Amino acid sequence: MVVVGADVHKRTHTFVAVDAVGRQVGQRTVAATSEGHLMALAWAREQFGDELTWAIEDCRHLSARLERDLLTAGQAVVRVPPKMMAEQRRVARTRGKSDPIDALAVARAFLREPGLPVATHDEVSRQAKLLVDRRETLVWQRTATINSLLWRVHELDPSHAPKPRSLDLVKHQQALREWLLTLGGIVAEMALDEIEDIIALTVRIKEFDKRIKSLARREAPELLALPGCGELSAAKLLGESAGIGRFRSEAAFARHAGIAPIPVWSGSSAGRVRMTRSGNRQINAAIHRIAITQARMPQTLGRAYYEKKLAEGKSTAEARRCLKRRLARVVFNLLTIDHNNRQNPALPAAA
Repeated sequence: MVVVGADVHKRTHTFVAVDAVGRQVGQRTVAATSEGHLMALAWAREQFGDELTWAIEDCRHLSARLERDLLTAGQAVVRVPPKMMAEQRRVARTRGKSDPIDALAVARAFLREPGLPVATHDEVSRQAKLLVDRRETLVWQRTATINSLLWRVHELDPSHAPKPRSLDLVKHQQALREWLLTLGGIVAEMALDEIEDIIALTVRIKEFDKRIKSLARREAPELLALPGCGELSAAKLLGESAGIGRFRSEAAFARHAGIAPIPVWSGSSAGRVRMTRSGNRQINAAIHRIAITQARMPQTLGRAYYEKKLAEGKSTAEARRCLKRRLARVVFNLLTIDHNNRQNPALPAAA
C-alpha cells in the first residue's frame, strides 16, 4: 500500500508518497485545478499502481475540490486534521517547514492513525451544509446590523429602543421603520438604511429556513423524530457529518464530534475522564442543544437517563455529558437509517 499525503494551498497542491513504513518514495507539485489533480492521479498510478490511499489535510474550502475530483475518480480519500499533521511534523527528524515536509507529515499522520474517517461523495450532506452555513452567515450579518442600529436609535431617542431580541420579527422592524421615516438628519438616514438591510436579510433568512426545513423533512425523517431535534439541528447534523457512512462505528462518530470522554487520571485519581476540547464543534453544539432540551422535557428517555445519572451522584455537568454521549449513539444510528433509506428506497406497494 502507498499513502499519498497532500498539503493543499490556494494555487498549488504538493503530494508526497510514502510506503507502509512511512518512507518517502515520491513527490509531486501540481496546480490546484482539476487538470492538476488528474495529473497528480496519473503520476501516482504510473509510479505506484492502483493500490493508493490519499491522505489530505482537512482545510475545508482549500481541499474540497481536490477531494471531489479524487472521489469522482474512484480513489480512497481520508481527511487528516491539521493538528495531527502539526504534531507529526513536530516530532519528525526533518526540521523546518515546507510544503513537502507538511505533505509528508500528513501521510505519516494517517499511518499512525489508520482509523480516521474517510471522505465520501455525499451530495445530500454537502447541500445541507451549504444551506445551513449560508443561513448562519446571513444571521450573523443581521445581528451585526441590529447592534449598529440600536446605537443609532439610542442616539436619536432612547425611549424608542425596541425590546431586546425583537428586531428579528417583522412587526417590530416595520414599527421602527415607520418611526424613522418621520425623522430627519444623517443619523436617522443611516438608521433607516440599516433597518432596510435588516428587513431584506430577514426575508432571505426565512427563504433559507424553508429550504432547510424541506430538506431535513425529506432526507432525515428518522432524525427529526428524535425529541429535541428540530429541522435546523437535523440539517446541521446531516451536513457536518459529511456522509455518516464514512464512520466505522458510533464510537468513531462520537470521537469525531468531540463527545467521547478521554482519560485524565494518574495514580490515585484512576478512572477520571473529561470531554475532549477537539472534534467537530458544530456537531457537538447540535447534540448539546438536543441534550439540554431532552433534560427539560418530561416523559422522555433522555430525561430519565439524565435523572438516573444524577441519582448515581454525578453533577449536572457530568450527567449532561453522559446524556450527550448517549445521544451521539442515537444520532449516529438515526443518520445511518436515513442514509440507508436514501440508498435503498422502499419499493411502492402493489396496487
